[in-house]
Order: sequence, then structure tokens, then C-alpha cells
Amino acid sequence: MLALFATIGIRLVFLQAVDTPAYAEAGLPDRLVRVDLPAPRGAIYDRDGAPLAHSIEARYVYADPTRVKDRTATARALSPLLGLPVSELAERMKPRTLENGRASQFEYLARGVEIPTAKQILDLDLDGIGVHRDERREVPGGDLAANLLGFTSQDMIGLEGLEARYDDLLRGEIGRRVYEAGQGDLGAPIPGGYSRTTPAKPGSSLALTIDRDLQFRCQRILGTQMERTRGSVGAAIVLDVATGEVLAQASHPSYNAAKPEESDPTDREDAATSFIVDPGSVHKAITFGAALQEGVITPDTTLPVPNAIRKGDTWFTDTHPANGRRMSLPGMLAYSSNVGTIEIADKLGRDRLIDYQKRFGLGQPTGEGMPGEASGRLLPADQWSGSSEGSVPIGHSVDATPLQMAAAYAAIANNGTYVQPHLIKEVISGTDGKRTPAKPPVTRPVLSPQNAAALRTMLEAVTTVENATGLAAAVPGYRVAGKTGTGLRYVDGKLQPGEVGSFIGMAPAENPRYVVAVFVWSPGGGGGAVAAPAFRQIMGFTLNHYRVPPSTDGKTPKFEVFPR
Repeated sequence: MLALFATIGIRLVFLQAVDTPAYAEAGLPDRLVRVDLPAPRGAIYDRDGAPLAHSIEARYVYADPTRVKDRTATARALSPLLGLPVSELAERMKPRTLENGRASQFEYLARGVEIPTAKQILDLDLDGIGVHRDERREVPGGDLAANLLGFTSQDMIGLEGLEARYDDLLRGEIGRRVYEAGQGDLGAPIPGGYSRTTPAKPGSSLALTIDRDLQFRCQRILGTQMERTRGSVGAAIVLDVATGEVLAQASHPSYNAAKPEESDPTDREDAATSFIVDPGSVHKAITFGAALQEGVITPDTTLPVPNAIRKGDTWFTDTHPANGRRMSLPGMLAYSSNVGTIEIADKLGRDRLIDYQKRFGLGQPTGEGMPGEASGRLLPADQWSGSSEGSVPIGHSVDATPLQMAAAYAAIANNGTYVQPHLIKEVISGTDGKRTPAKPPVTRPVLSPQNAAALRTMLEAVTTVENATGLAAAVPGYRVAGKTGTGLRYVDGKLQPGEVGSFIGMAPAENPRYVVAVFVWSPGGGGGAVAAPAFRQIMGFTLNHYRVPPSTDGKTPKFEVFPR
């Protein structure tokens, strides 16, 4: 008996003194609880620091299925507070076995729960139900810049728009708390037990070039004007000429980014970068600019313009017949002469025209920052038919987005230098608040300053000459250079009914500060009647908003359409 007790005593000493760490370590995984610590998602601000989308403190509700005593009763108690069906909650609380063979002790029931609601849940004192700090996305403006911002999932993952495009940057890195807890009714952290916390790394924030007030106004103007058309799609863009910054980019229709589930996918598209059209006559400025730069015309050139011209099997005509008289270049732009533009393009040649289309930014995405931006398409020279000699110079058989065309006009306004349009101003670190400016935009010369200035002067005829096509776009007190357009829309290669009306212009024309582009597709027609007035209101507001003095340093030139 003494020998037996001695053996047991020695064994106990080994167990408690020698083998203790090994046994404790072997049982540790069974006592560990792992809790993810959400990383605060970075915000999206406008150019002045006003929040367009940001995260606010909330709570997540979770279940430990091993401790839930009555799944159905617990689900019934939580359902009215979480707004989830009893069956769904009960299913989430169902015991599960993890890949390592152990029972799951953590299952999300809801994310982004408001703090008062979370307190009500805690007051219920339900077995196996816990609450922890979380966040939820808030979009203060609702539909303000919604087509740009996009939205996140309940798990704070970017799904559309800038939220998706910059998800890796905004999301940050989740942290984790691992601690030793008891079992059953003692399921709480063990004092002095194992505990390790890896802090979450907050996501970085984005500062956009967008001006919140200007964006709001653009959306309201565009929406009000487009109430005159049904089933229509529209885009309005405001660019800073010198920097290429996108100050506003509005789409119609729009949606509430705080409630994306209530919208149709088509309502959430950014029309400025996804809306592909034959731009129509707004393309003529590119043809004229190329011809000026290549020396095939001068600002004083006049040409006899017949009422129609044939290219291939197609006759091209004008809405303002010249009856063969000699027409000035400003006159051709004012009356949007197809025949005159085609005559100029004949002198330029297809290869040089395509080259300038590329220089002006057509045929490739601008790289503005929006996900899924369309590239448009240029018709290669070897694919031109006889009629292409007439259609391409006047903006048909050309696929482009409103943003591409706006950037092309900004190059004319910027003394001939193309500046890549961009939405991102700077990135703000989530850890130390350091601000890192966005990569400088791509720039390249397209026209000489002299030819750009000459083209701007010609484009003033569009808003000043009697019976010109752009009189409705004139802004009182300011000289405006711009161009009207009537184009077509294709979806998946199929021509859509109706037309695309557009106006792109710059002001003050003598020293342009801003370019505004408005494109409106209406299946029943009438887009042109919307685009010019919308341009006038948006440009007028922009100039007043930034306190640009009226045009007082020179009067609008007097143009002769048919010089003698």
C-alpha cells in the first residue's frame, strides 16, 4: 500500500510540476474564443472635406451556438429588433462544426445595428447572444453623387462605384481578439488566462475633386430639365480647364445610395463614363481643330458650300442650306454645316483625322477613376466605307462617352493642352492622417495655343450668330464658346430609338475657366431642347459659385456667315 501511494504521489508531482505546460497547452484550443475586430472603413469626402460617404459607430449582434438554449425562442425575441425572419435567425444559430472539427462559437446575426437597438438586445439577457462594436455606412446626401460613390454590402465591402473601385484602400485590415474563456455558464474571459489582441488597421479615406454644392446643383438642374422627356438618360459634367479636376458629374436617372436595394441596376450607372453614343456635331470641333493645326485651313478660310454632298452611297445635307455660297468657318460651326465640315475633312484626310481623334482622347478610357469606364471606339482607316468619309468627320461612326468629349473640349479651352480628367484629389491615411496627393494627370499637347484660341473664337459664333444652333446655351454676361450636337445611341451594337442631344461649352470664352458638357438621350426625341438650357443654367451657376467676373475685357466678335 505504501508503494502504491508513493507511485501515485510521484505521478501527481510529475503531472502538476513537470507535464503541466504540455497538458495546459493541449487543452488551450478548446478554451479559446476568437472575435474579429472590424477595421473602420475610410470615408469619401468632397474637395472641401465635406463627407459624401462615411462610417459611423454601430454594433454587431452575434451568437455562440454552443450556448444558445432555445434557438426558436431566441430568434422570436430578436426578429422584431433586427428586422430579420425568425427562420433565418434560427438557422444562423444552428450548431456548426468548423474545419478543425470543433464546434463554432461565433456566428454573425446582424451587422451595423444601431446602438439603441443593441442596448435593447443586451437587456433581453439571451443565452449565447452577444453584442460588439461595429460600424455602418452612412451616405448623408442620399442621391448626392450616388452614381459616382456606389455603395457597400452589410459587411462593408464595396460593391459598386468608387466604393468598389477603391475597396482595398478604404477597407483597411480587420483585427482579432483571441482569449481564453470558460465553458457553459462560465463562458467568460478567464482572468490571467491567454489573451492576445491584434488591433484593426483603419482604412484610408479619399478626397475627391467633386464640389458638393456644385454637384447638388447639377443634379437638380439636370433632373428638372429632363422631366420634359420620358424614359431618358442624361449626363452633365463640369471640368476645371487648367487642372482637369472633375468638379461635378451628374447622371439621370439616379438613386439613393443609402437604399440601393430599392433601385434598378440601370439607375445606378454613371452615364458620363458608361453612356456610349455617336457624339454627332460636337465632334466637328475636333475636325476643325485638326485642320487648323495641320494648316489645311486658316481662321479666314471660306469655302463654297453646296446644299448636299455625296459620299459613297449616302447624301449628306444641311439644316441651314448655303445654296453654294462661300461660307466662313464660324458660320459653318454656327449653322452646324455637315457639308462644310466634310469638305474640310477631305482636305485633312482620314489618317490625320484619326490621329487627332486619338490626341483628343477618343478611343480609350480617360482613366478618370470610375470602375468599368467605357473606352468607346474609333473606326480604323482600313474599315472606312465610302460613306465613312462623310459620317466620321461630323461625329457619326464614332463611339465616345460624354466624359471623353468634355475632356476634348477642355483641351481646346486649355490653349491646346489635353489634361486627363480625374476624380481623386488625395488619399488620407487611416493610421496617421497623412495626405498623399493623387498621381499627376496625364497631359499632352494637341493644338498650338494660337490655333486653340482661333477655334474658341469660331465656337463663339454658335451662341451669338442669328439663327445659330446654340443660342439657348448663351449665359448672360459671359462670352460662351461651344457646340451643339445631335447623335445616336447604340446598346450592344443595336441602334436605339430617338436621338442624343448635347451641348459642350466653355466660359468665359476669352479665358476659359470651366467646361460644361450635357448629353441627353430621349427615345422620343427632343434631347437637344434639354441640353442647351441645362448647359446655360449649370454654367451660369458654376461661374457665380466660383465668383468669376463677367466678360468685360472684350466684346464677342462679329461674325459673317457668308462673307462677300
